[in-house]
Amino acid sequence: MVRKAANSCLPASSDRQLFYCRVLETFNESKIRYLVGGGHAVELYSGISRETNDLDLFVRSADVESALKSLAESHCETALCYPHWLGKIFNGSNYIDLIFNSGNGVCAVDDGWFEHAVARELFDVPVIFCPAEEMIWSKAFVMERERYDGADVAHLIRACAASLDWRRLWERFGPHWRILFSHLILFGYIYPSERYLVPSPVMGDLLEQLQIEKGEPLSRARVCRGTLLSRTQYRDDLQAWGYEDARRLPLSAMTAEDIARWSAAGEEIDSRG
Repeated sequence: MVRKAANSCLPASSDRQLFYCRVLETFNESKIRYLVGGGHAVELYSGISRETNDLDLFVRSADVESALKSLAESHCETALCYPHWLGKIFNGSNYIDLIFNSGNGVCAVDDGWFEHAVARELFDVPVIFCPAEEMIWSKAFVMERERYDGADVAHLIRACAASLDWRRLWERFGPHWRILFSHLILFGYIYPSERYLVPSPVMGDLLEQLQIEKGEPLSRARVCRGTLLSRTQYRDDLQAWGYEDARRLPLSAMTAEDIARWSAAGEEIDSRG
């Protein structure tokens, strides 16, 4: 596994980097528990460097208010854009995403993220990075028209397979284990010479789970779980075909207001595309 400092996503000196450092140092001084994710974490684990327009920081939902307050006191503009998963920190045209769940309300940041985090430096500031398991888990659901994180998932598996806690990864997916299975099948297609990286017992257990589920009676409820993968691409399923939105069920932590706001933002993006 690659374990280098993820410092190469930005020029060595820039207003953006100075802004990032100021926020990281403010959190460190305020004892705000946070993790670095996004492109910087992908680079740490996979070695793939890419230009990023923002910095993704992950916190527990219980810490969001204190995190935003500490930054407001440091004269940063902040906003809780989506109360079920995302806040933002602004400095001119630069910004940082403050993430405490996923857009579909499934991947809440909890203590487990911190227990398995990786300590490194970013821009010479001591930080901890999201665990690879949680990176895979949260990215596996991103299947929008404008963004698909499947390549990140494949690259993370390729780089980290030997050190992944596969049982913990499976437990993270829980009732959504088919999403994990689908990415592992795709991994074997993408990297036929590296299929062995996914332990045979993992694939065997998932195949067994599939067989068990096939034998179970079909639910009478007509639920569309596609909305947990894309906020706009399953509108007809809900509006025209009468499927129930899985985001309204216990599978997700989203309220009706959260769903409406998040879906409207996706529809605005679709209209521009």
